[in-house]
Amino acid sequence: MATLNIPQNGKATKGRTAKALPGVDLTAMVDLAFLLITFFMLTTSLSKMKAIDIAKNVPAEILAPYPASRTMTILLGKENKVVYYMGEAKDAMMNVASLTTIKAQIIANKLMVQKIHQIEKEKSMIIIIKPTSTSVYKNFVDIIDEMNINGIESYAIDDKYILDQEKSYMKTKGI
Repeated sequence: MATLNIPQNGKATKGRTAKALPGVDLTAMVDLAFLLITFFMLTTSLSKMKAIDIAKNVPAEILAPYPASRTMTILLGKENKVVYYMGEAKDAMMNVASLTTIKAQIIANKLMVQKIHQIEKEKSMIIIIKPTSTSVYKNFVDIIDEMNINGIESYAIDDKYILDQEKSYMKTKGI
């Protein structure tokens, strides 16, 4: 039992009788403290890992060559810069944008593809994401987030096959 002992003065006082000082029992307070600690430890949830779902099933239509009229390629570079183009690299006009402005280009190209193609299954745009050796992981996560935010259903990640035209354009722009 936990008690708080208060020392008593041994001197007698004139005209008064010595009153016994009350003792305080701290057992209940200690029990309550341990119950509260146990309660909060058991009811608190630990932070969960946040992971991006990029493992996707590859439909048979995606395995076929990408249709150039509805394909957008995004190359991730250094200093939060990206190079993007529609269609094939040899015929395309490549543009440089930042990660903050690429969202507008994705939306504009998505609307253009929907306007050009009248067949329902061909209305969706395909985006090829190519992280380069100069890009950082945060930029990759940001571009995957943009795919989810903008409702892009078909996107591929290709870090092995960066074309010579793409490399030379990025080199001339210093990306």
